[in-house]
Amino acid sequence: MQRFRLLGALTVATALLAGCATGAVPGGEPAPSEDQRAFPVTVEHRFGSATIPEEPERVVALGYTEQDAILAFGVVPVGVRYAFGPQDDAFFPWADAAAGAAAPTILPREDLDPEAVAALQPDLIMAVTAGLDRSQYDLLSRIAPVVVPPQDYIDFGVPWQEQTRITGRALGQPQRAEELVAEVEGEFARVRADHPELAGRSVVLSGPAYDGQYPVHASDDTRTRFFAELGMVVPPAIDAAAGDQFYAYLSREQAGMLAGDVVAFQVGSPAERAGIESDQVLASVPAVAEGRTLWIEGTDYDALQFASPLSLPYLLDEFVPKLAAALG
Repeated sequence: MQRFRLLGALTVATALLAGCATGAVPGGEPAPSEDQRAFPVTVEHRFGSATIPEEPERVVALGYTEQDAILAFGVVPVGVRYAFGPQDDAFFPWADAAAGAAAPTILPREDLDPEAVAALQPDLIMAVTAGLDRSQYDLLSRIAPVVVPPQDYIDFGVPWQEQTRITGRALGQPQRAEELVAEVEGEFARVRADHPELAGRSVVLSGPAYDGQYPVHASDDTRTRFFAELGMVVPPAIDAAAGDQFYAYLSREQAGMLAGDVVAFQVGSPAERAGIESDQVLASVPAVAEGRTLWIEGTDYDALQFASPLSLPYLLDEFVPKLAAALG
């Protein structure tokens, strides 16, 4: 979860607006013709609304996992916020076909520099997964229209369906958004039918300890929403601990709350997995002691963080069989 926090403060930026032409993305869906798109469009959000006066040509993906939602509409962002993975590659395997040979500017993860954003001359800044506060939003809005989450969702808790629709509206492709949502929801329906044993089973999503405390993810987290769409549930005690946030930390004395039919550990490196496996407190947790654990690592880890129309089909095909096996 440290990967999904803003650590830097914004500084004064100059507002620059310009554009260059973009077209359909190689390997992706053809971009709709101009007569299918109607501008201006207004997107309502928690800080008010963003009005995009004309079809955006230079889009910045400021959210940590924003690029997938944009690529799904045949648009390649000119700038991408670094989240994790290779420092010089903004796109993950499931998005490579949609991105083609594009090499956008990679913005730093920890220190959000508005001058660097302004230098990209954006005409739209997508920040649904950026966790911006009001002052950061106000400053960036002096550069270009900024789209942040709706009022109804916490930071990093917007369901992929809603993010897809928000992005589609901002890009003037609302019909394509509905098609994408229907396609992926159809895949979830297929997998639920193939794996009825997942229905009603409980899952606790955790990861490496931070300062001796264990992270857990609430039902509102985009990653646990993936399991919910398979028919699984998060134990109520985890949601209660998280309160109005998407996560909580459990002390070593509370490790017994890692009580689900399966405990899934997200690990970003072999060292993180080794740390969990050597933790004697975790070893005494019944689900762990009985082998009801699941390791989410490698490309599975990456795809779960994104939870997008591009990454979810990969997870359904590659990860669900491992989940079913962990549940016996």
